[in-house]
Amino acid sequence: MFEQIGLFFISLIANAFSAFSGGGAGLIQLPVLIFLGLPFATALATHKIAAVALGFGATIRHLKESSLERRFALFILACGLPGVFLGANIILSIPGRYAEISLGVLTLSLGVYSIFKPSLGQQHQLKNQVGVRRWLGGLGLFGIGVLNGSLTSGTGLFVTLWLIQWFGLDYKRAVAYTLILVGVFWNGAGAITLSFLAEAQYTWLPALILGSIFGGYAGAHWSIKKGNQWIKRGFEIVTILIGLKLMLG
Repeated sequence: MFEQIGLFFISLIANAFSAFSGGGAGLIQLPVLIFLGLPFATALATHKIAAVALGFGATIRHLKESSLERRFALFILACGLPGVFLGANIILSIPGRYAEISLGVLTLSLGVYSIFKPSLGQQHQLKNQVGVRRWLGGLGLFGIGVLNGSLTSGTGLFVTLWLIQWFGLDYKRAVAYTLILVGVFWNGAGAITLSFLAEAQYTWLPALILGSIFGGYAGAHWSIKKGNQWIKRGFEIVTILIGLKLMLG
């Protein structure tokens, strides 16, 4: 009982921060699962399954008032899902430490970049929606999908910033797309793939899933109420913390 309560609150906190800033639940949740004794592959599969619940919790809140464009949402899925399947199939066969350090440096740079761009993501001005530049943006989503399938700490943040920087979304809309599409569909694809490759800790999943749903809903609610400037600050804090965590191990 105490173990389940502890897992619930860990999941609640991790996913609330993730839903507010547009990613990063793996910063807290995945290392804790490993610390509690799960092998990396088991912890990864368990976290991926629980992460889908974050997407559902956030989706319930965002669908009440967000105006996501259906064709653009399908484009994000079509570009990202093949990368997720690819990443999930290769992660368990390669040494992860060098990849984690590289990802940490890149994630940290996202936060620093956002800090030095005060106007980033404050206005919704769509761009690169047609022609070659649209498909270059799709190629970027495919690459992030590979990272999402293989490494779980903070890859949703990459999608959030890519939607802002390349496609011109503001923070609020970018976070909504990330939580709904990455949270449910990308993470769902990764969870299904990893479940065939590694055994999840199913006895821990009820508490983790419940915490993910409530945390996802709460974080999404805060992001909608607080607006772009608060989300930007949350994004910067989470990216810097995740970058340092991945680099330092």
